[in-house]
Amino acid sequence: MCGRYTLTVDASVLAELFKLEPLTDLQPRFNIAPSQSVSIVRSKTDGDREWATVRWGLIPSWAQEAKIGSRLINARAETVAEKPSFRSAYKHRRCLVPADGFYEWVKVGGAKQPHHIRFSDRRPFAFAGLWERWTDPESTEIESCTILTTRPNALMENLHNRMPVIMPPARFDDWIGRGPLGPEAAEAMLLPFPADGMEAVPVTTRVNSPKNEDPECLDPVGEQGSLGFD
Repeated sequence: MCGRYTLTVDASVLAELFKLEPLTDLQPRFNIAPSQSVSIVRSKTDGDREWATVRWGLIPSWAQEAKIGSRLINARAETVAEKPSFRSAYKHRRCLVPADGFYEWVKVGGAKQPHHIRFSDRRPFAFAGLWERWTDPESTEIESCTILTTRPNALMENLHNRMPVIMPPARFDDWIGRGPLGPEAAEAMLLPFPADGMEAVPVTTRVNSPKNEDPECLDPVGEQGSLGFD
């Protein structure tokens, strides 16, 4: 699964990666958690890309209450096309979720050790996501999103049996296009990202609490090779 992630790079780097107009008022995020506001990139009706802010935890359009979103922070790539909670968004409202790393916890002795998984050159990337629009009984509109997951790559299998789908830049337009995806196209895009150039760094347990949102969440502890990977 993917339950926490980071987005700390400069706004100009993100604007270049996603081919957007200059981004303003973008603050670094060191411990992004479910139910918080997050940034996504999606297609507008004219085909241009836009940067938007939504809630993490998808609320289906048919939901009776918003709290269902707390259970829908991730969607399995293998079943997303059929699940009632996700299939409409999968057909028509796919998005990219910008990030530069994500956290995973591994049991070490009697405790769980958080790791920050990222590219060794610290470049930003994008998770494959879906977004949805929901209206509550008071006619307040809420936009929300979920992050797709897939089986682990060679690095992640040391940590967890799932990992978020990382979308290569060459596939950005294919993924956020507004039409349905054919099964073969989807299968080609929703694969584990190759482990080459990725690293998993043990970090402080400060990240365990979503109340902590500061650079210290990324402070390394111990040795990177403690779980048997380089």
